[in-house]
Amino acid sequence: MNKEPGVIVIKLGGSVISSKDSAVQSIVELQKSGRRVVVVHGGASLVNKWLAAQGVTSEFRQGERITDAKSLEVVTAVLAGLANKETVAAILDAGGKAAGISGADGGMVKGKVRDPELGFLGDVVKVDAQLVETLLKDGFIPVISPVSLNVFGRLPGDPLLLNVNGDAVAGEIAAALGAEQLVFLTDVDGVKDTAGKVIPKLGTDEIESLLASGTAYGGMIPKLKACLRAARAGTTCRIADGRFPGAAAGAVSGHFTGSTVNAEER
Repeated sequence: MNKEPGVIVIKLGGSVISSKDSAVQSIVELQKSGRRVVVVHGGASLVNKWLAAQGVTSEFRQGERITDAKSLEVVTAVLAGLANKETVAAILDAGGKAAGISGADGGMVKGKVRDPELGFLGDVVKVDAQLVETLLKDGFIPVISPVSLNVFGRLPGDPLLLNVNGDAVAGEIAAALGAEQLVFLTDVDGVKDTAGKVIPKLGTDEIESLLASGTAYGGMIPKLKACLRAARAGTTCRIADGRFPGAAAGAVSGHFTGSTVNAEER
């Protein structure tokens, strides 16, 4: 799909979601300036809170949640419900125009179980961006929960839904849309080297090296993998600290402190 100039995909980390947070205001400012914005959100800390209330201990492997059937129910309720609608409400309260959906809506994100040992944690196999494109055309910010469809290789009795990492969903949607930029607004100040210093600019080869060497760890792993996917589709990716005023607009303009993964030539 040819790159569609002007589309900005923003992955909003759960740590920066708040009706009073400057990240939301910055996103609304982008919309009001005429940019077409898509938001993919997380909410791991909120899911952890709800699981803990039910006596379930959260387990992670390489920054991603091991998801049994009970955990999947909570993930779906929290991410596609509470976190999604709170994010939509925050954007509306800040003066924006938004509509909340999940990866399951419109058959948008179809996936498969990655590894039975990880439960119903899935990988994206196919993205149909038609619903997102329709919302953008009508002037909405699509606010997307990463809960997706369990389609490929689903066994009898398995759930119809999957828990898919929000970073991965953001990368796949950016690639499907041919987005101009993919911006990760998170609670860290960028990709760091072995000395703990932020790396301002990276290529895809450098990302592969960081992943292979173990320099990148935890929640940075799915972000960098998403950057690889999007950059190879021609999208410029940025990882920025979303806790500061104007974070989204600054990252989009390139005037920010963080890391940029340059798009590959196509």
